[in-house]
Amino acid sequence: MTQKVAVLGTGKIGEALLSGMIRAGWAPADLLVTARRQERAEELRSRYGVTPVTNPEAAKTADTLILTVKPQDMGTLLDELAPHVPADRLIISGAAGIPTSFFEERLATGTPVVRVMTNTPALVDEAMSVISAGTHATAAHLTHAEEIFGAVGKTLRVPESQQDACTALSGSGPAYFFYLVEAMTDAGILLGLPRDKAHDLIVQSAIGAATMLRDSGEHPVKLRENVTSPAGTTINAIRELENHGVRAALIAALEAARDRSRQLATGKKD
Repeated sequence: MTQKVAVLGTGKIGEALLSGMIRAGWAPADLLVTARRQERAEELRSRYGVTPVTNPEAAKTADTLILTVKPQDMGTLLDELAPHVPADRLIISGAAGIPTSFFEERLATGTPVVRVMTNTPALVDEAMSVISAGTHATAAHLTHAEEIFGAVGKTLRVPESQQDACTALSGSGPAYFFYLVEAMTDAGILLGLPRDKAHDLIVQSAIGAATMLRDSGEHPVKLRENVTSPAGTTINAIRELENHGVRAALIAALEAARDRSRQLATGKKD
């Protein structure tokens, strides 16, 4: 792997990506980083052996630029980069809601752009990264993006028109599970369990259920029915979930997340 890759705005996800790439065989000498604070940049150099540079230096030197700043900061970053980015650079955006056309309009004509929505399980190499091509991105560019993000989990190609839905479903998805675990832990405490025991019971149940979903090939309805005995405890619990509109609430929540992803493309902050 001889191409130079720069991660711009290296926060938690950017750092997870760096560490995953190094474990996957990328040489630290081929990895560049930028950070808002100098002490952060030096911390990354010390921890991973990568080279801190400025944003313009990254644009001039790296073959691939991975932009991991917040959506609201992307316009400012592109204004800084535009004079220095040749049209043969691959731009990979990790910003929710920002379409590839946003980059193509601000950079040299013909610049290839790939849009990626990953999620926080990148921190434990279990990310779900969804990849879409811009107007000038080729199959080779998509493959290169898959090689990079495959270092921290699974990748999936989708049309860009589906990116906002993917952001709602998997980009924000881990937060929904954390929220559910939080609520179930509170329920366990209400039922008389110590917090640590309730937490362990729920987390291991979640890991086991997710593994069954991934490995069994069964539809979730079938797996749920296998646990749901007639007149048993599970069906009584599910009845209460339905009575309280949990399914409808989840659908509404994901629609709201999708709509916010679309709003981010317009630069709205609230």
